[in-house]
Amino acid sequence: MATSGDRNLAIDKTWSPDPTDGGPEANGKVVVNRSMSLDGFIAGPSHAMNWGGGRALADFVAPEDVAAIAAATGAMLVGRRTWDVGDRMEAEEPGSVDYPFSGPMFLLTHRPLEPPDPEVMILTGDIGEAVATALNAAGGKKLEILGADVAGQCLQRGLVDEILVYVLPVLLGDGTRFSAPGLARTDLEPVSSTRSRDATILRFRVRKHSDLTVQECRISSAESAERTRARTSTNDRFR
Repeated sequence: MATSGDRNLAIDKTWSPDPTDGGPEANGKVVVNRSMSLDGFIAGPSHAMNWGGGRALADFVAPEDVAAIAAATGAMLVGRRTWDVGDRMEAEEPGSVDYPFSGPMFLLTHRPLEPPDPEVMILTGDIGEAVATALNAAGGKKLEILGADVAGQCLQRGLVDEILVYVLPVLLGDGTRFSAPGLARTDLEPVSSTRSRDATILRFRVRKHSDLTVQECRISSAESAERTRARTSTNDRFR
């Protein structure tokens, strides 16, 4: 997956932010960001991201809108499948997945990148801890969630504040749906609907979840991260 812009932030692979320290994550929001066909698919068969006529997403949306959304983003948390699809698209058509974002990039995966990318921090394990880590790195800006599986996990755990959808003028007929089967009902509050070139940008605020509120989940995630650090510190002392 490619992003454009100068990356001046070096990510230390040993860095372990404290999600309970009252830092930047207190103001940042977790945003699921998705492109979607009018019939509700975020990708076509075999995870193809062909929105018609060989056009990339950037060809459908006004560049100033893409730039504004990217500027409000402080970090990105990406699922492995989405990452691999982006790499494939970039190899087939260089520049097709460029995004004007320069900041911390986190990849949630159990498989290391080959070859390793020094600009990407690999996260594994609990989704709550992954979100807490990436949100803390966002510096008070928004954490953008990319990937159907990662987004579904975040929604299921009540970790999402907002959903942003680019509705594109195409009917795919088949593929990966916006929400996977089994996702609990999530009520949304419409925030805005904006025409942007050939796309419509929809924004929603997550109102409530069937299990936990966003704040309760964040407290639980912070407590889980603190327990993990305590175990690591104890193990280090007895080595």
